[in-house]
Amino acid sequence: MQKFEKIGAFGLTEPEVGSGAAGGLTVTCKKTEEGWILNGQKKWIGNATFADLVIIWARDLDSGEVKGFIVEKDNPGYSVEKIKGKMALRIVQNGLITLKDCLVAEENRLQNANSFKDTGKVLRMTRAGVAWMATGCARGAYESALAYTRTREQFGKPIASFQMIQGHLVEMLSNLTAMQTMVFRLSEMQDEGILKDEHASLAKVFCTLRTRDIVSRAREVMGGNGILLEYDVARFVADAEAIYSYEGTKEINSLIVGRSITGFSAFI
Repeated sequence: MQKFEKIGAFGLTEPEVGSGAAGGLTVTCKKTEEGWILNGQKKWIGNATFADLVIIWARDLDSGEVKGFIVEKDNPGYSVEKIKGKMALRIVQNGLITLKDCLVAEENRLQNANSFKDTGKVLRMTRAGVAWMATGCARGAYESALAYTRTREQFGKPIASFQMIQGHLVEMLSNLTAMQTMVFRLSEMQDEGILKDEHASLAKVFCTLRTRDIVSRAREVMGGNGILLEYDVARFVADAEAIYSYEGTKEINSLIVGRSITGFSAFI
C-alpha cells in the first residue's frame, strides 16, 4: 500500500450506524474453526468500489468487543455497490458493502485491535485529516473569490474596490489564517506524539464550521455566477457540507472536547 501497488479502504460506518459506532455496530463477527464469519453492511466507504482490501470493523458476537479485519475484494461473501446521486465529494467513490457469511482467516484479523478504543486511534488521525481538508476547501474558495472580485466589474470598476466586498474578504482571510495555524499546530503535535482525541476533534469542529462560513461568503461575493459549475466556488460549497458531517458530526466531536475540558461525559 505504501508503494500504491494496492488500494485500501476503511469500513466503519453502517447504513443505520454513524455517530453511534462506539457502541452500536451491527456488522458482526463470529469465531469458528475455519476463521471468522462476518455478516452485515457498511455504507459510505470511500474507495470501496475499487479497493484491493478493506478494513472491516465488526462486533464480536461472543465478547461484544469491536475487532478489525482485512477483507480482500475477491473474498467470498464480500460485495460492494457504488453509491450514486451524491451532490458533494463527487471525486470520491463511496460504496455500500455487503458481507454475507464472509469468511476471514485468523491471520487477517488485526491482532492489536480488540476494542473500539483501538478503532478510535484511527479516528483521531482521520479527524485531523478532515480538519486539513476543510482548510484546503476554504483556501480554494477564498482564492477563487478573490480572483473573481479583482476582474468582475460593476459600476465601471472591479468589485474588489467596494467596501462591503472587502469586508467579506477580510472575514474569510481571518478565519482561514486561524484554521491554517490550528492545523499546522495539530500536525506538530502528531509528530511529537502528544496528539489526543480532543485536539483532533476541536480542529475538526472549528475548521469545518469556519469553512462553511468562508464558502458562503465566497459564493455571496460572486453573486449569481457563484452557483455556476464553471466557477469552482459552487463545488467548494457542496463539498463543505460533506466535510462538515463525516468523520464525526459537529455534535459528537463537540462532546469529545467537552468531556475533556470539563471532566464530565455528556454522551447518552
